[in-house]
Amino acid sequence: MLLPKDENNVIDPNAAELSIIPDYDYSAADFCTPEPYEKLYELHKTPFLYEIAKVKMEENAKAVGFKSFKGMLQKYNKAQLDAKRRNMIPNQTEFEDQAIELNCGTWESMDWGIFRDLPNGGRECACAHPIMPISRLINIDTGEVKLTLAFKPPGRDKKWRTTIVDKATVSTSRNITVLSSQGISVTSNSASALVDYINDMENLNYDIIPEQKSIGRLGYIPGEGFSPYVEGLVFDGDASFRNLYQSVESRGSIVTWYETAMECRRQSLTARIMLAASFASPILSLVGSLPFFVHLWGVDSGTGKTVALMLAASVWGNPALGSYVQTFNGTQVGQERTAAFLNHLPVCLDELQLTKDSRGKTNFDVYQLAQGVGRSRGKKSGGVELTPTWSCCFLTTGESPLTSISAGAGAVNRVIDIECTAGSAVLTDGQRISGNLKRNYGFAGQIFVDRLYQDEKTQDAVRQIYQDNFRDLCAGDSTEKQAMAAAAIITADFLASQWVFRDDMETAKELVLDVNDIQEFLASKEAVSAGRRAYDWLCDWVGSNVNRFFNPELPAVGDCYGIIENNTAYINRGVFNKVIQEAGYSYAATLSYLKANNLIETRGRAFTKSKRINGIRTECVVLNLQADWDGDYDPDDLLPT
Repeated sequence: MLLPKDENNVIDPNAAELSIIPDYDYSAADFCTPEPYEKLYELHKTPFLYEIAKVKMEENAKAVGFKSFKGMLQKYNKAQLDAKRRNMIPNQTEFEDQAIELNCGTWESMDWGIFRDLPNGGRECACAHPIMPISRLINIDTGEVKLTLAFKPPGRDKKWRTTIVDKATVSTSRNITVLSSQGISVTSNSASALVDYINDMENLNYDIIPEQKSIGRLGYIPGEGFSPYVEGLVFDGDASFRNLYQSVESRGSIVTWYETAMECRRQSLTARIMLAASFASPILSLVGSLPFFVHLWGVDSGTGKTVALMLAASVWGNPALGSYVQTFNGTQVGQERTAAFLNHLPVCLDELQLTKDSRGKTNFDVYQLAQGVGRSRGKKSGGVELTPTWSCCFLTTGESPLTSISAGAGAVNRVIDIECTAGSAVLTDGQRISGNLKRNYGFAGQIFVDRLYQDEKTQDAVRQIYQDNFRDLCAGDSTEKQAMAAAAIITADFLASQWVFRDDMETAKELVLDVNDIQEFLASKEAVSAGRRAYDWLCDWVGSNVNRFFNPELPAVGDCYGIIENNTAYINRGVFNKVIQEAGYSYAATLSYLKANNLIETRGRAFTKSKRINGIRTECVVLNLQADWDGDYDPDDLLPT
């Protein structure tokens, strides 16, 4: 047969293809046998030719009066697909450089795309490039299953890439389209086919696809070890934390880091406390201590606060800003989730002043992080999310204290504030030290936790050391929560001296922290008491507004707040409630404290007494202005932010 040629005397390929399709001449009886359908099925791999042949055969069937052609063809094609599935004559993935070879069932998986035959005789494309599941991840904490997908998108490099996806993402056509942002060829039209393909691949190869343990956080994992130091453990957490996860690594020279850390330890007591607090973080859950803050603050620049924070961060990973060290420039939810992600590793936050609002007020809630438990949040699909928890310390810096004079006792209790002045810098030659730390880091943390979780005997010894330090600290004027934080720091410093720095006896005597070293930085019981701080503030307030209190010998000027007689201030109840709340204190809690400590005169169970001021009967808070305190607490020890 002569084939048609174009104007250049070249055979037209389209005409050549069409010429191989004959004009069918079957009888009605022939359509009741498999032969016509077999001939047609031979062309199913070429959709265009298949459709042309089907049209011709349908015309033949009509001409001979056979009216059941379409139904017979559909049943024949379905029978062929069912036979493939039944006989399990699998296609194997044929991707170039594929990680594993998988059974793809009725799918044809090749470098130029993934296809399957449809029962009606058509062809369906799931994806225009190679894609396949290469591992199944089981999260140790939640039991959630995820898949690692390998894919090779079209492009110049044509290299395999991987992504970790939730099963929920690849189980519905509505969700799977989000993978297009990673370069995977999927649209709303092909989404359903891609869902079927990935589901088939997993089900047909359940025993072939390797299964791995995964984790979405750092810290200790019961029965497994300490993340990220567990071999074979895969990170499957939020992509926004991947950079932070990857920053926990070792790089450079351990000798150089050791020499730099020893130099810092010798420079100042504050540097030793920050370094010890970094080591203290993973022992908190072990000894049952609560999360706490160590905050370096000072208005002078160049005192080495940030370098000391980098020293603490270098124990675990890259201390560069934006890597392990974060800033306060974030939302409360973001800080909560960061704490839950780090879990047992210290949270390092720089520059408290970034939280100040337009009026210069610091907006940072110590309580939110010091509790160790995040907020319970609901799911769109119903129920609640897994409540985040953490057990770590927070190492922070800023130009002002972390808590104000009106802060609650619980907040003050959880913070060890250390002032840094130009006359007593934390670290000198900060540029050289920070440069060394940025190039050499991440060794000490792994050494420390390997020894810490070596065996139960070691952990019992750590608990005993902690309890001894806690008992000694409680013998002083500190609260129990302050003593818990300080005991963890002293214990960790002792352990790091033995396990990491391997100090000899003379060096340990010089550099290892003891109770006396840290006692000066702990708030006293009186300084922690919010009621005591409220009383001191009230006395100052009365003194600064004495002209607002009624004096019969002077003409009245402006508002009248009450009257002062015999070192007793009679304060109008409404004025008292207003000013005490504006100062940040709870009026109910303050009144309760004042009454319990006999600092106000009351009438029965009430908190006020009646007093005639300029002839008018008024309910007043009767405040004693000359309390006889025990101890030498100075309210200036806790300056406002």
